[in-house]
Amino acid sequence: MSETKQAADRGSAPPPPVNGVDRFFRISARGSTFGREIRGGFATFFTMAYILVLNPLILGSAKDKYGHSLDFVQLTTATALVAAVMTIIMGVGGNLPLALAAGLGLNAVVAFQIAPLMSWDDAMGLVVLEGLLICALVVTGLREAVMHAIPQPLKQAISVGIGLFIAFIGLVDAGFVSRVPDAGGTTVPVQLGGAGTLSGWPVLVFCLGVLLTFGLLARKVKGAILISIVTMTVLAIVIDSLADIESWGLTTPSWPDKIVDTPDFGLLGDFSLFGAFGAPGVGIVTVVLLIFTLILSDFFDTMGTVVGISAEAGLLDEEGKVPNLGRVLFIDGVAAAAGGAASSSSATSYIESAAGVGEGSRTGFSNLVTGSLFALALFLTPVLTIVPLQAAAPALVAVGFLMMTQVKNIDWNRYEIAVPAFLTIAVMPFTYSITNGIGAGFLAYVVIKTVLGKAREVHWLLWLTSALFLVYFAIDPVEQVLGVK
Repeated sequence: MSETKQAADRGSAPPPPVNGVDRFFRISARGSTFGREIRGGFATFFTMAYILVLNPLILGSAKDKYGHSLDFVQLTTATALVAAVMTIIMGVGGNLPLALAAGLGLNAVVAFQIAPLMSWDDAMGLVVLEGLLICALVVTGLREAVMHAIPQPLKQAISVGIGLFIAFIGLVDAGFVSRVPDAGGTTVPVQLGGAGTLSGWPVLVFCLGVLLTFGLLARKVKGAILISIVTMTVLAIVIDSLADIESWGLTTPSWPDKIVDTPDFGLLGDFSLFGAFGAPGVGIVTVVLLIFTLILSDFFDTMGTVVGISAEAGLLDEEGKVPNLGRVLFIDGVAAAAGGAASSSSATSYIESAAGVGEGSRTGFSNLVTGSLFALALFLTPVLTIVPLQAAAPALVAVGFLMMTQVKNIDWNRYEIAVPAFLTIAVMPFTYSITNGIGAGFLAYVVIKTVLGKAREVHWLLWLTSALFLVYFAIDPVEQVLGVK
């Protein structure tokens, strides 16, 4: 509801602003106080601070086409910097209690789908292009047109599929699931643990972390994911000091020599805007589809998050519109480009901002608090780099669960919706590819609608993207027909 409507519901006009800051952010006008905004800013930070650990782990565990990895310390710095700057800009420019940071799911696309096809510079260039295109869509008004072209159940299925994919990554990274060596083609593709059973202290840390995370989530504890990561990291440090452990993986949980260190901004600016289009072995069609995948993932997650947070904060007007929506969406697009320019992957709006709203946040002032805490984290990189995969991976499983809850909104009795949704959800984790899942869902939707004589119900934009996906899946025979191979 609008500020006037909120005041009417309280039975009085909004109180006058106490100072210039109050007037600028409309704190009193929205029924809030400086105390509530500050508490909300802290709550939002502590519920999403896990990204400072998870984003470097996801991006740092992947290699590009040439076998290069990104530095964990530099990734942590870049992640914190983009989150700090863009969260503050959203607060000042959009005046919504909506924090931004590297998007889970989006970083998985970059790490496991895009980077293996090209260099990191080229991959991050695509992220920058994605952000710039989103800004262009906002300016031209096409963002809403594209949004209406994709059926809501398919949007929900994409989120569910990404959730399963993220959870699978967490299980694999923690060693709970491993790939089975192919022995004559007779074995299953994956197995429990490293040899069919769970063994070792690191896996135990992961299992306890999963139970703790879900227990805290079930009790609706604010900062549940972060609490779990911190607790399991402490446990891992104790175990590592007492037991002879061969390997924890990428990060060993040992206390650093120093807690505070100078930020390493080495990754800033390491991107090639159009490098992907000339990457060896990567066709233009593939590059276009990869950009489309990034846009699609960021596009609809942001729309849902912005509307959801605004509604929870009581900021929607009588027509259900979000205040300053154009500026909010444009800033979100800028954040995506900034994330690519800093090599920290696309930054996007966080649904965890709801924790701040729950503590009373109603304005962008709370973003100043959240952003300042992210800025402080820039100097605490040594502490953040002691978190082992086994302590952080439970968060991936938990986020996967939270994303999968949207499956209940899909009408499974209508095959024209259920089949495309199922293929979208199943193909993502089973092929280890978000792009493949989206493509399978789009193609199935178009085909089934056509078979049912409802081809006219399919938006032309969906026809166009489905045609691109058809070429993407059939790229090998297409190249042979065209004489490329």
